[in-house]
Amino acid sequence: MNYLHRALNFLYMENVDTIDRGVCSCSYGSCDKLHATDWLKDIAGNGDFDIVEVRFKNTRKDFFCNVNNLKLTAGDLVAVEASPGHDIGIVSLTGELVNEQMKKHKVTTINGELRKIYRLARPMDIDKWKEAISLEYETMIQSRKIASELKLDMKIGDVEYQGDRTKAIFYYIADGRVDFRQLIRVLADTFHIRVEMKQIGARQEAGRIGGIGPCGRELCCATWITNFVSVTTNAARYQDISLNPQKLAGQCGKLKCCLNYEVDSYIDAQKDFPPNHIPLHTEFGTYHFLKADIFKGIYWYTVKGDVPSGLVAIPVNVVKRVQRMNRNGQKPEKLISEEKAAVQNIEDTFLNMVGQEDLDRFNRPKSKQRKKKRRPPHTNRSQGKGNIHIKKVKDR
Repeated sequence: MNYLHRALNFLYMENVDTIDRGVCSCSYGSCDKLHATDWLKDIAGNGDFDIVEVRFKNTRKDFFCNVNNLKLTAGDLVAVEASPGHDIGIVSLTGELVNEQMKKHKVTTINGELRKIYRLARPMDIDKWKEAISLEYETMIQSRKIASELKLDMKIGDVEYQGDRTKAIFYYIADGRVDFRQLIRVLADTFHIRVEMKQIGARQEAGRIGGIGPCGRELCCATWITNFVSVTTNAARYQDISLNPQKLAGQCGKLKCCLNYEVDSYIDAQKDFPPNHIPLHTEFGTYHFLKADIFKGIYWYTVKGDVPSGLVAIPVNVVKRVQRMNRNGQKPEKLISEEKAAVQNIEDTFLNMVGQEDLDRFNRPKSKQRKKKRRPPHTNRSQGKGNIHIKKVKDR
């Protein structure tokens, strides 16, 4: 973890120099997560809005009033008002779209007024900001030791220094309530700063650390998710996913956020579906539900006492009709009649891949195949005393 943090710090230090030249940095604060496309930037008069969106570390962004009428663009480093002192942030959005972003995100005010942008960051401000960033990792490690000595049931996951090094935010994770009043006093005396404690969840910590998910892509919480919505097992039930905790849990130990991505489509597709817990009674036997193909609108049933290999695919409209007949005390002779031919033509999407991906398949000796001897080409040249003539016979 130490070498990873140093590598990220190195990348960030390199990108701070590019920020000075007006280029936005993506190493500090995850630019993709906090990005908002300014689709009004080409419209005349769009830059007259006096409120600017500024982003900081750990997906933190806030809104400040441009009281000095500075000409700001996305990627500029600015010194903004803080409590106390000042902080350094990166301008992420300007213009009329800031008003729309303020409706979505929480705005910090002092006595009911927005905080101010003091100036563009000076070289002295940037140097002090770099020094503060370089202290964050060592401060986090030392604060963890202090919390362990005080026997507090909490984990300090990250530290964010203010731009002027007078204040630091300590992000921590805890299962229950923690009395950290003594911890704040010890941290303030040790580092000679003002201390602010902010609790985060397991999903926020996973997004801060990052990683690769089972899908092979970078974690969604580390790339673009900023607002975490609660995920329940009902999302897995709607999508007919097996309730296996090891499969459904992400790297944070909570249910995967991607369970919510397609659940609305599944709910819409199942609006007119009949209940699947009701068995279907026919003169042949009783059929019980086994599985469903939701987007094709097919239920799969098996006869009671039969092996699961004897599956019958039935469209949901046929299931409705049979359930209606059973409620009226009627039993159909067969479960499917005229619809049987249509159902049988459904393509089987299941392929048996057992053995095809065996790791030892390359160690097996190849079977020796006998090479076929090639016959000499036919010629009409004379061989010896006589001539050989080839007569072609047409196929009748």
